Amino acid sequence: MLRIASLGECMIELSESTGSLEGGGLNHDGAAAMQRTFGGDTLNTAVYLARSLTPGSGKVSYVTALGDDPFSAEMIAAWQREGLETGLVERLAGRLPGLYIIRTDGQGERTFHYWRSAAAAREMLRAERAGGLAEALSGFDLIYLSGITLGILDADSRERLYRLLETLRGSGSRIAFDTNYRPRLWRDRAEAQAAVRRTLSLADIALPTHEDEAALFGDGSPEATAQRLHGLGVGEVVVKCGATPCLVSLKDRQARVAGETVAQPVDTTAAGDSFNGAYLAARLGGAGAEEAAAAGHALAGRVIRTKGAIIPA
Repeated sequence: MLRIASLGECMIELSESTGSLEGGGLNHDGAAAMQRTFGGDTLNTAVYLARSLTPGSGKVSYVTALGDDPFSAEMIAAWQREGLETGLVERLAGRLPGLYIIRTDGQGERTFHYWRSAAAAREMLRAERAGGLAEALSGFDLIYLSGITLGILDADSRERLYRLLETLRGSGSRIAFDTNYRPRLWRDRAEAQAAVRRTLSLADIALPTHEDEAALFGDGSPEATAQRLHGLGVGEVVVKCGATPCLVSLKDRQARVAGETVAQPVDTTAAGDSFNGAYLAARLGGAGAEEAAAAGHALAGRVIRTKGAIIPA
């Protein structure tokens, strides 16, 4: 039985609806109505990874901190319905999860607006918890995290995260990482660059998006991204390139893998997260990297045809 853990933040997600008042789209004052659900990059990947695993082959745990409020309780119940293990979710008295709103344009491209400065997840690696997490995660096959996981932590918590990853990798766990660069989470690019490089030096699998790598490191091509990451010691790199073929780069070969063209995407939220979940599930199941990338494209193609981060199972 494979054991997989995803570390990060889940937030309350509000997405604007469109349509008539009768259809639930607009309030009487003409403002857009909101549909409430939950989402976060590492949570999205955890859900899609769990859905994509061969039944009975493994369990996915989500590692975060939440409040003691009703929304946090609803989140945990929803994750349990998805089959996620929630024993490593810490509940903090008097705290709340973060919140974000998604707005989408006519091409399905999304814009996010966040309220997360006091989110409970920022405390998930405080000093008194880090040692217990190292023990609880010992022996896990795969640990997944993202640049957002890094960005929500303060400097001391980030150092504790690095030590945790070093310990787990030293005991045989593999580390998978998606840069997922969000400038607003960082004081400046230099801080983000240092944190991402440090994490990549501990990673076995990297699943970046070229757009993020170009913004953060100035990479001129997916091949340049792959070369840089291999130079940091990452053995397996998959560079996502939006609607164009991704680049699969291993130490002994490179290949471009295309997905199905979606003519009119509804909402591109979680396209990359779902790709990562399907890719990792396929690799854990024994698939080759190119076959796993095709599985990632196939799931992402379904996800972007539906509103919201997590589509109905």
